[in-house]
Amino acid sequence: MANEIRKCLFPVAGLGTRFLPATKEIAKEMLPLLDRPIITYGVEEALAAGCTEMVMITGRSKKAIEDYFDRSFELEHMLKTRNKTSLYDAVVSIASMAVFIYMRQHSPLGLGHAVLCGEPVCRDAPFGVILPDDVMVADPSVLAQLIAVQRERGGSVIALEEVSPEETSRYGVVAAEIAGEGVYRINDMVEKPGPEKAPSTLAIMGRYVLTPTVFSILKNQQKGAGGEIQLTDALRTLARTEPVWGVLYRGRRFDCGTQPGWLSANIQLAMDNPNLREVVLEALKISGNPQPGR
Repeated sequence: MANEIRKCLFPVAGLGTRFLPATKEIAKEMLPLLDRPIITYGVEEALAAGCTEMVMITGRSKKAIEDYFDRSFELEHMLKTRNKTSLYDAVVSIASMAVFIYMRQHSPLGLGHAVLCGEPVCRDAPFGVILPDDVMVADPSVLAQLIAVQRERGGSVIALEEVSPEETSRYGVVAAEIAGEGVYRINDMVEKPGPEKAPSTLAIMGRYVLTPTVFSILKNQQKGAGGEIQLTDALRTLARTEPVWGVLYRGRRFDCGTQPGWLSANIQLAMDNPNLREVVLEALKISGNPQPGR
C-alpha cells in the first residue's frame, strides 16, 4: 500500500549533558533500562507499529549505537563455543531487528534540524519520529496508535498527554478542538509556555507521524526558542496548510531524559518484573533499616 509507513526517524545526536560524567563517552541512549539500552525500547515500539527501517540521526560519540545494532562476531563466537544458546540467539537477533540507516547531524541546531537531516531517506512518504528519551509502554504501541489515525484521516499526527498547568512550561502545548474520541484537530501550538500563556493543558510528547511536507517548511524555518530550529514552530506552519491531528495516547510514559526520571523508570519497570520485584523491595527494606557495616 502506498500509505504504509515503513520508516521511523530517531534523533539521537544530543550530548546527554544531564547525565555527565556517565555520558562523556557513552551515548545516553545506550544507558541501560533494566536489561537493554533505552534506544531499544523505541526501536521495538516502531517495529510493533509496522516500521522496518530505522533512521538514526546521530552525531559524534554515538558510535556505540551503530555498534549495538551491528553483528559482534567475537562475542557471538564466544557464546556459541560455550553453549550459551539463548544468549547467542538474543545477541544475533539484535542486528536483524530491522534495517538501520545512519545519518549525521553535524551541528546541534535542534529537533527540527535533526528531522530535516532525515529528508534524503524520508522524503517520499509519511514517516514516524520517536524521541527515545520518552519510553512508552502501550498495547498497541503509541506509534501504532498515531499511524492508525494517519491512515484514517491523513495529514500529520502527534502524541498528546494531559499535564498540569504547572508543567506546561516543559513542553510544546497545543490549541485544539475535539475531532473524535481521544483525537484533536490542532489549530496552533506554543513551545514551553507558562501557565498564563498556555492555550490548553494538552502537551506534545515524543511521538510523531509526519508528512514529507514538513521538510520544505523546516528548510525555511527561522531559529526559535533556545536559538534552535524548533519542530513545534514547523508544525504550527504545517497546520495552516494540511491537517495536523493530536492523539491522547493510551499507555505509560517514562521520562528517561533526566537522572531522576531514568532512575524512576528502572524502579517502576523492575517492580513490574516478577524476577526483579523482590530485589527492589529488599533493597528498599535495607535502605530503610541500615545495618552496621553497610
